[in-house]
Amino acid sequence: MKISELSRITHVSVRSIRHYENQGLLSAHRLDNDYRDFDETAVGRVKAIQLYLKLGLTVEEIRALFRTEVADPDEYEYCEEMLATYEGKLQQVNEQIEALHGLRALLERQISFTNGKRNIV
Repeated sequence: MKISELSRITHVSVRSIRHYENQGLLSAHRLDNDYRDFDETAVGRVKAIQLYLKLGLTVEEIRALFRTEVADPDEYEYCEEMLATYEGKLQQVNEQIEALHGLRALLERQISFTNGKRNIV
């Protein structure tokens, strides 16, 4: 299928599909007219890429998962590498949440301090 059809089916822009191909996440056969020709598995792969990006995985992490032949996250009940990747990402998210809570407390303290100074004047 042409890139425009893949874009239409997956609701992903042509530009993003080209980017995935350039990053080695997706591949296409080139026709004689140099058009890309994607096979039917590209639909699932693009959807998997979109899911992984929403989960916060990097292109490198996605590429590593694809090297393990796990292209569609819904097809496999258990994969050690996927589990480790998800757990690592969850740890990063928890650390970011903790850092944001600390920043929030610091800002609230500064606002309170600044309001106290304003009321003295």
